Amino acid sequence: MTAPPQFAVAGRVPSGAAVLGVPVFSDLSVPAGAGATVDRDFLVQRRFEGQPGQAQAVLADDGTTVVALGVGPRNRVSADGLRRAGAALARNAGDATEVATTLLAATRDPDLMAAAVEGIGLGAYRFEGARKVTRSGGLARVVVVGSTRNQERRASVEAAVHRGQVASDATWRARDWVNRPPRDLTPTELARLATEAAAGSGVTIEAWDEERIRAERLGGLLGVAAGSAEPPRLLRLAYEPRRAKTTVALVGKGVTFDSGGLSLKSAAGMMTMKSDMGGAAAVIAAIIAAAKLDLPVRVVGWVAATENMPSGTAIHPGDVLVARNGTSIEVLNTDAEGRLILADALCLAAEEEPDAIVDIATLTGGQRVALGDGVAAVMGTDDALVRRVISAGAAAGEPAWQMPLVGAYRKQLDSEVADLRNVTTKPAASSIMAALFLKEFTAGRAWAHLDIAAPSWSDGDDGWITKGGTGWGTRTLIELLRGWA
Repeated sequence: MTAPPQFAVAGRVPSGAAVLGVPVFSDLSVPAGAGATVDRDFLVQRRFEGQPGQAQAVLADDGTTVVALGVGPRNRVSADGLRRAGAALARNAGDATEVATTLLAATRDPDLMAAAVEGIGLGAYRFEGARKVTRSGGLARVVVVGSTRNQERRASVEAAVHRGQVASDATWRARDWVNRPPRDLTPTELARLATEAAAGSGVTIEAWDEERIRAERLGGLLGVAAGSAEPPRLLRLAYEPRRAKTTVALVGKGVTFDSGGLSLKSAAGMMTMKSDMGGAAAVIAAIIAAAKLDLPVRVVGWVAATENMPSGTAIHPGDVLVARNGTSIEVLNTDAEGRLILADALCLAAEEEPDAIVDIATLTGGQRVALGDGVAAVMGTDDALVRRVISAGAAAGEPAWQMPLVGAYRKQLDSEVADLRNVTTKPAASSIMAALFLKEFTAGRAWAHLDIAAPSWSDGDDGWITKGGTGWGTRTLIELLRGWA
């Protein structure tokens, strides 16, 4: 596994920097303190327009490489623009293992500074996996150049760089877990990795085995796990700073591989199903990040982890499961398994009476149909909480759109043999129907549901997003928790 680059703050450009990333506005000017000039005529010839995500390398007389990084109009520099500029620097650093940048000269806003650092870290991501020959290069160190003469300014820069580094590292972790082959990332291994990652962070983790899961009456999780040779796990994570006045529960779907069960997916439909634990990865990584940022909010995480496999012991369409709160569920489609395991996790979260519950899951294909690959769906019982989630996603560059939780549709989940069924017989509004199902297990608490089925995986690089697991939702959750701070 590769490691994320480490960031350092300096008052001037280091003499040994082989690559220097310099911000360039759309009028092809550079901000004061950028540390280098650029040849406007050369940039014009190369059709460089200073737009976010554009990059143009120029070889300087001393042999170093200056990379012009577009950041957009001088008076409209945005977090997304700087995040894209940072990613462009990482992707245009060649084989350099250490680079310097004056990107932060383009803004005085700490949130925008943190976004630039995130972009560099996320753009540098690579997953080598089991490659026989690994790619050369890879950023190991990034020197962020900012004015350090003013102590207040230096403290602001250092805090922003720290925030950006923590958020980037958390997303790296989530991406790594999503990208691992499913036989290497079983529920048991996910529990081990989470425990290892949390060590020394102030986050405590309990990993419930199958015996404990049965004793706790988690019938949805046990039912989905019944077809797999791999035992399930239920993780409880807790970050509990003494000064916290708010408790937020985060719930993540952790299906480490989804075959669809007896309602078997097609071969093509299974190709990316190692990513079906993207919600769990985001929850674990975000809670550890909250601890590293020392946020004054209590966070309790619940992750239900299992495989969904077909076998002689798998649940059948028509079987009835009983969730922790006693609700009986008729399973008409075993490929609608995520909501079954989330039901138990939501019950556990609600029992602790938090101020808010947010679940995140790669839940429905309907989310992609409705919103495409670049926007998550959010629904909930509390409009203020939903607005918080949307605002957090906007700050993280992970947009979410509110879909209606249509109460009149609930009757479509009525079952003749149980309290409700896990799917309807109609193909319409699948994302909404899934959310209505989950609502039954929230005990009336303030709750929001984030469906990241499409944006959790990408077929190619785009800005800060890299091919494969995107880690989507990790930074949204971090920003959400920061909002309570």
